Amino acid sequence: MEYRRLGASGMKVPALAFGAGTFGGRGELFGNWGTTDVTEARRLVDICLDAGVTLFDTADVYSDGASEEVLGAALKGRRDRALISTKTSLPLAGDDGGSSRSRLLTAADAALRRLDTDHIDLFQLHAFDAGTPVEEVLSTLDDLVRAGKVRYVGVSNFSGWQLMKSLAAADRHGLPRYVAHQVYYSLVGRDYEWELLPLGLDQGVGAVVWSPLGWGRLTGRVRRDQPLPSGSRLHRTAAFGPPVADEYLYRVVDTLTDIAAETGRAVPQIALNWLLRRPSVSSVLIGARDEAQLRQNLGAIGWELTPAQVSRLDEASATTAPYPYFPYQRQEGFARLNPSVVA
Repeated sequence: MEYRRLGASGMKVPALAFGAGTFGGRGELFGNWGTTDVTEARRLVDICLDAGVTLFDTADVYSDGASEEVLGAALKGRRDRALISTKTSLPLAGDDGGSSRSRLLTAADAALRRLDTDHIDLFQLHAFDAGTPVEEVLSTLDDLVRAGKVRYVGVSNFSGWQLMKSLAAADRHGLPRYVAHQVYYSLVGRDYEWELLPLGLDQGVGAVVWSPLGWGRLTGRVRRDQPLPSGSRLHRTAAFGPPVADEYLYRVVDTLTDIAAETGRAVPQIALNWLLRRPSVSSVLIGARDEAQLRQNLGAIGWELTPAQVSRLDEASATTAPYPYFPYQRQEGFARLNPSVVA
């Protein structure tokens, strides 16, 4: 396994991490991803640790807390071999979410109990709370770090201005900086590149990528003129995920399929390998409902696409940059920061 620094921090994370969103199976939207119980989870954790996948990501909202409970039980007796990342701020049963001081202190203690651990390696805000001053949020996170309950802090799904405002406040007051940004990024979802990617490079914030297979669209089962399998979760959850135009999706999948045939690799392995080489990416989250799916995803590392194959994928998935990134900022400002950003 390849290990990378998480942004500009001293934390080392595996290039592939495991997303435990399928653990638990309780609740509505965030309980629809899977029903993995503790016995099944232990087996998946065994495979991950054997492969060097030491970072496990969850959230309090996943299965109404059951994901954290199952992950904690699956890691029992080997907590020292793993890094745990969890998230809070989205509404839970009985509260309206947010990142107020009271909410964060309560959420952190509840997560520690469910995970059955004395510390969280990476504690992330699942969304920006516009109703709470960033100074209040950061000072509370500072208290959690000083108390030893949290090692590093990050965010998820922030816009560029929200993240930059928070980082500026952290620098101004000497409070913990966010070292990770958990983001949606895939071959059929490259919006991250316009603003958040160069921000991450400039400010030392590493990307932890969620849904790298485009909300299940890049698994190899969705192809041009081929109906979506009846058992696919996309039938239930497509409306909640990032939208993708059909022709754009098929253009990308056609290219993935061709390159998979050339390399002898599976379509999702090609999609994941492309992401692993993108600038600012510290770790890519892979999920799995069973051992076969997990082992296939683990096969995305240990080899590299050729420059020509990367170029074909770049071209197939390219979209027009929104203003003000087109044309001058992308070609001039980004290129000066890191030439690979404009690939």
